[in-house]
Amino acid sequence: MTHAKDAPGATGVSQDLIELAENLIQTRQHIGPKHLTEPGPSRDLLLRLLEAAAAAPDHAQLRPWRFVAFGEQSRDKLAAAFADALLERDATALPEQLEDARQKAYRSPTLLLAVARLAPHNPDVADAEKLISLGCAVQNLMLSALAHGFATGLTSGKALTSQAFRQVCGLAEGELAVCFVSIGTTRKSRPRKIRPAPLDFVSWL
Repeated sequence: MTHAKDAPGATGVSQDLIELAENLIQTRQHIGPKHLTEPGPSRDLLLRLLEAAAAAPDHAQLRPWRFVAFGEQSRDKLAAAFADALLERDATALPEQLEDARQKAYRSPTLLLAVARLAPHNPDVADAEKLISLGCAVQNLMLSALAHGFATGLTSGKALTSQAFRQVCGLAEGELAVCFVSIGTTRKSRPRKIRPAPLDFVSWL
């Protein structure tokens, strides 16, 4: 006999799967990189998470985004880029400020940079659509990571626009560094954040 919770929904998806998806969406929360520790996902698992990212909506199949993954050997270069980016903004930065900037490169077991590919121009796909596609890819990746027991967080900052940073990350003309995606194991659980109610952000016409 089929129980109510196992009955397929309108799309033929089981109620258990619907509840699992809703639970992942509702329990995902930002965990800053300073609060993430080892272990992070293995390389093989990270590729699986990126497969989830590839399922994002993509008008005209442009793939208007990509990810840069920072391995252990690239963290030192990234740390130097953070320090150089700070000096670009403030030539009088103190040694301790530069060191704090460098440490940002080491604060997450797994670190990705989400990059929007806004060029070449496509008259049928606005830049806003391309950014939405990237946002969906990032969300897919984070939800997949959560399903595998990992915590995630998004960070950005002024360093992402610096020439030193763009050079280290190999960003081309027309590419925009949007945010970092940090993945790891949370040091401690956090209470669930209060989400806005639908009527707080929906207007009916």
